[in-house]
Amino acid sequence: MVDHERYALYREDSKVLAAVGEHVHAQVGRVTVRLPRAVAQAAVDAWERDDSGDLGEETREQYELRGQAGDLALIGLAISEGGRPSGEEVVVDLHVASAGAAFLSYAETAGAAFRPSE
Repeated sequence: MVDHERYALYREDSKVLAAVGEHVHAQVGRVTVRLPRAVAQAAVDAWERDDSGDLGEETREQYELRGQAGDLALIGLAISEGGRPSGEEVVVDLHVASAGAAFLSYAETAGAAFRPSE
């Protein structure tokens, strides 16, 4: 049986999380990150890829994968517009939303092995 009271509490929690996000947004616009050149180039390639055309009906997993590909493409755009080579890396200023999307993808992929850094 579904615990409706608990989900009502979770709904309120999601509103508080959004309020936290509003304050993060106001305080943190961009973060500077260093990426290996190969990773940076793969992101640029995602940006430059032509993905036009109708995909038809998507499953939830396909929808989420397409969203992650879109997040990567936006990182590729930022790299192509403002990435700076630095040795074997590329330095780029990413919007906090793009950096957060990449971090969440990493954490989800790592699964149980994920440990936050201090």
